[in-house]
Amino acid sequence: MEYDAQSRQLWVDDEKGRRRMPDPVRRAAVRAVLLTSVTLVQAMVAFFCTLTGSWLAFPMVLTSVGSTVVATWSVLDVWVTRQVWNQRNGVVSVPSSTARQLRRERRRARRAAKRAGGAEPSGAESVRPISAEALSEAA
Repeated sequence: MEYDAQSRQLWVDDEKGRRRMPDPVRRAAVRAVLLTSVTLVQAMVAFFCTLTGSWLAFPMVLTSVGSTVVATWSVLDVWVTRQVWNQRNGVVSVPSSTARQLRRERRRARRAAKRAGGAEPSGAESVRPISAEALSEAA
């Protein structure tokens, strides 16, 4: 059986993959993973030093506690950075119920104007506050 290196691809892109994280969030996530992994290694070393009765056990336990606080802070930093990025750059505007209500009212006014044979109302005339009657009709 002969292996043909030309026939197989080493890397195949998946078209349905998740979108790439924004760079600030990605940097915070990498920091968090590195700090968390260092903390876990440090905790294991502290545990084994404690089992063997080494003099290094006490300093390692103290630094492990400090590293745990730093790692927790870094994970929270990922969450905060993601929220800040979404607020500044990634907000998707979704029409509110008020905007939908205004559009419904404008549509009704246009249809009524067409039925009456008149011209369509202009943009300035169609933008007006929602009346209580319009709210009760839509509900």
